[in-house]
Parts: sequence; C-alpha cells; structure tokens
Amino acid sequence: MKTLSDLLLLGDPRLYDVCEPIRADEQPLVAGWVADLHNVMQQVRTRYGFGRAIAAPQIGIMKRLIYMNIDKPAGRGPVVFVNPTLTNLSDEQFELWDDCMSFPSLLVRVSRHKSLTINYLDEHFIPRQWHMTDDLSELIQHEYDHLDGILCTMRAVDDKAFQYRVL
Repeated sequence: MKTLSDLLLLGDPRLYDVCEPIRADEQPLVAGWVADLHNVMQQVRTRYGFGRAIAAPQIGIMKRLIYMNIDKPAGRGPVVFVNPTLTNLSDEQFELWDDCMSFPSLLVRVSRHKSLTINYLDEHFIPRQWHMTDDLSELIQHEYDHLDGILCTMRAVDDKAFQYRVL
C-alpha cells in the first residue's frame, strides 16, 4: 500500500512525464491503484487539511487515472476516471489560487475554464460522461494536467502568481 512517503514532490522529474493510457488488460490493476490513491489522499488530508482529488502520476503510477472524493452530500462519492478526455471547454475562464499535494505549501494563481465535459471509463471500464462547472471544472483540469506532465506552476498567470502557505 502506498503512503504519504510515496507522494512525488515538486522537482521530481516523473511529475513532468506524459502518462500512458490504461489498457484493457490492466483493468484488474485499477482497484489496487485506486486504493493507493485513496490512502495517500487521506493521509494528505490528515496532515495538510486539503485534498479533493489525486492523479496517479503523483504517486509514481504513470497511467491516465484520476481519483476524486469530494465528500459532497449530493455528490457522487468517490469517482474513478480511467483514460479521461476533456471536451467542450468553455470560452469563459476564471482565476483562482490553486494548490497541489505535490507542493502543499505553495499556492499558484491560475486561470481555468469555467465549464467542461469529461469523458472517461469508470473502474469497471464502463464509458461515462460528466459535465462539470466552477470548482469541479477547475479541480478536474488540475488533475488532468498531471496526466500530461503539466503542473499548476506552469500555468501561473504571471511571475508574481505564487504565494507561500503556512500549514
């Protein structure tokens, strides 16, 4: 089982790698990967007090996999996104201070699309689609970027878009 010590931190070259799709023959591995993602995210929440989603490359699994658990009463509970793609990215964008488990003491001002559609396979490889807006749209863009080796530091709105956060 992966733990907080397996979380890749800013500067680790693997965070900049593009992830490979999960093949159909790897589907039996997904449950174990999701358990690892869940465990590390829970440890981040306990230690740092934040974390709604995590991408597989953040714990060294170089696959196109995102685990989200937003704990909203009307939400869907934990959601597993296998081989996601983003479509219908809105022209309208908004700015926010973004954080990341891979550098928990740093906030980065970024611009994100206000809405989008995510197409993905669930953990059973059943095709799904979800239209997201506002905070969920921002969240999934952040995690999706990880799959392409892009960190929010690379999306900073300008050279003053960084803020230290005391945890």
